[in-house]
Amino acid sequence: MSIKEYFDKNNLHHAYLIEGAQADIVPEILKFLKSIGVSTVANPDLIQISTDSFKIDDARNLKSYVSEKGLSAGKKIFIISANNFLLEAQNSLLKIFEEPIENTHFFIITPDASVLLKTLFSRLYFISTKSNLTEEVKEAEKFIKMSPKDRIDFIKELLTEEEPEDEDENEILSVDSPRAKALKFLNALEASLHKKISKGVFDTRVFEHFFKVREFLRMPGSSPKTLMESVALITPNFSN
Repeated sequence: MSIKEYFDKNNLHHAYLIEGAQADIVPEILKFLKSIGVSTVANPDLIQISTDSFKIDDARNLKSYVSEKGLSAGKKIFIISANNFLLEAQNSLLKIFEEPIENTHFFIITPDASVLLKTLFSRLYFISTKSNLTEEVKEAEKFIKMSPKDRIDFIKELLTEEEPEDEDENEILSVDSPRAKALKFLNALEASLHKKISKGVFDTRVFEHFFKVREFLRMPGSSPKTLMESVALITPNFSN
């Protein structure tokens, strides 16, 4: 199902949280906005923010934009894409969503919705596109049948691109970055293993390790390759 099916043009929610890839989701949002009469070209009331890590300064800037009066008589739209939302920034965002402003709407996009605090998450209309992980799930099915050496080689090939040296200064979200690829594959691997629980006994504490890996993957400076190699070694084998 297309995400636009979740949008009610007659009763648009004030804030959406969409879990998935920016490259797939943003075009759908823009197409929907055009269908309801919102200009997507040279519109000062349509603000797009794309960053790897959404920080406190980003939240402050957003609050400033929100408080300003719109330059048109139409809707004010914010499209925010980020791999990670730092804790201080999330606490600042809470205040924005406590009292929705009329004709002001937010579309927040992240590859993993669990990056958000429950208090923030509860204020947003959640849409997941994880069902679109078809190719990753196929790769995950192959992965759980591989030898440890083949898994390490797979991880090395998956995460070929170098992370930026100074992640704090990286203001461009790339869905092809090693960090984003690692998170997406980890989601698919977890989904694949959940299907195996009823078919065989294995140590389900592996999911606790996955949770910790996700936490570290969200931290600037951590090594996606090292973290995913630990996943390769702990994931149970289903070659038989």
